[in-house]
Amino acid sequence: MDEAIRARLQDVQRRYNELTDEMGRPEVAADFEKVNALAKERAEIQAVASLFEEYQRVEESVSGARALLAEDDAEMRELAELEFADGERRLADLDQEVLRALLPKDPRDDRDVIVEIRAGAGGEEAALFAAELYRMYARYAERHRWQTEILNASESDKHGFKEVVFELRGRGAYSRLKFESGVHRVQRVPETEAQGRIHTSTATVAVLPEAEEVDVAVEEKDLRIDIFHSSGAGGQNVNKVATAIRLTHIPTGIVVVCQDERTQGKNRIKAMTVLRSRLLDLEQQKRDAELSADRKSQVGSGDRSEKIRTYNFPQDRITDHRVGLTLHNIPDRLDGNIDDLIDAVATADEAERLKGL
Repeated sequence: MDEAIRARLQDVQRRYNELTDEMGRPEVAADFEKVNALAKERAEIQAVASLFEEYQRVEESVSGARALLAEDDAEMRELAELEFADGERRLADLDQEVLRALLPKDPRDDRDVIVEIRAGAGGEEAALFAAELYRMYARYAERHRWQTEILNASESDKHGFKEVVFELRGRGAYSRLKFESGVHRVQRVPETEAQGRIHTSTATVAVLPEAEEVDVAVEEKDLRIDIFHSSGAGGQNVNKVATAIRLTHIPTGIVVVCQDERTQGKNRIKAMTVLRSRLLDLEQQKRDAELSADRKSQVGSGDRSEKIRTYNFPQDRITDHRVGLTLHNIPDRLDGNIDDLIDAVATADEAERLKGL
């Protein structure tokens, strides 16, 4: 184990023991808020402390087995060799487990997400591809028993999506989908192409962790609120009552439209949810820019303009450009079976961050 890593682990272990001792003091135990704060801090480092404790035990066992290898007794040496080999294997595994435990946790990983898909270059074909991406994520959500709810959608003439904004609610949604942000490219022959030529179209995906009110404070004076008639489904109510909401955040220029609900109040609540998430994402982008050296150690920049994946229909091939992974069976992938794609990028990101340790 690297000495710098060992020193960090010793610091964590020391702090864990200090917290345990502190929580056991009678005057502290009587202070509910103090105990809660200490317990929270201890829980955050408990996994690392436990792994390092096991590492030290195995290390001691390996050291003892190594000493026995010099024994004259053949049976004793054989047992020592087995113990030594098992210990070395366990140490190698623990080495990786400890490093993973040391990696900073993204506090947003367990949050629900707002996903925004916008058709890019390619006109109607891009809008149809955007609709297929929406279905892919909706089916993926079904596979994970998450809930999907469209917040706003703008359909194209052939029932594609010029834009669709939707919410996915489920444990770990952001941790699974955060690497999906970027430009998705499709190569195929459009149904409208008479000469059978392959066209390239794009759609942009943005995955935003859902923000809570405590994350982002939005002042009423910073908002311009427009109310208008919905252009979507909604029956006779659409023509009679103005229920759609357009929020403009004046300081940033961010505009959010929500028109899928039948009441103005519900559309406003949903629009505020999207606005907070966009503002939180904007703040995160600023922090990432300030920590550009750290961003370079991650797979993909998270930049919305970065081309991340190509769906080549003639060759039935999907390529993730960030990790050089190529898979096949596009229909199955577009039906939501994308865990292997997501896992590959997440694993590569973890490997890059481990190098940074």
